[in-house]
Amino acid sequence: MAEEEDDTGFEDDIEDGGNGADGGHGKRKRLFSKELRCMMYGFGDDQNPYTESVDILEDLVIEFITEMTHKAMSIGRQGRVQVEDIVFLIRKDPRKFARVKDLLTMNEELKRARKAFDEANYGS
Repeated sequence: MAEEEDDTGFEDDIEDGGNGADGGHGKRKRLFSKELRCMMYGFGDDQNPYTESVDILEDLVIEFITEMTHKAMSIGRQGRVQVEDIVFLIRKDPRKFARVKDLLTMNEELKRARKAFDEANYGS
């Protein structure tokens, strides 16, 4: 009977996570489950990966985002996250830096295309 109590207490510690993302109120809502499942399948996992695998991967993603956000808030303008701060933090990781550069370029191209589309439709 004492073993059962120890087992459930250990599971509660894991579910709470202790990283503050859920506010300390029970099980955290999964934000990226669907996307991570699709990404895992795209990288060769089963079409329906184990929930535990998705949960662990999501915990890692949220931890990475949280750490990067805290670091970005501590540099540049205090208390604000700006694109330049994120670029500064990943500048030494060539793969991440190249991906961010591509995404920022694509974002600018999309903005220009939307603006041109709106001008063509609404005649500004």
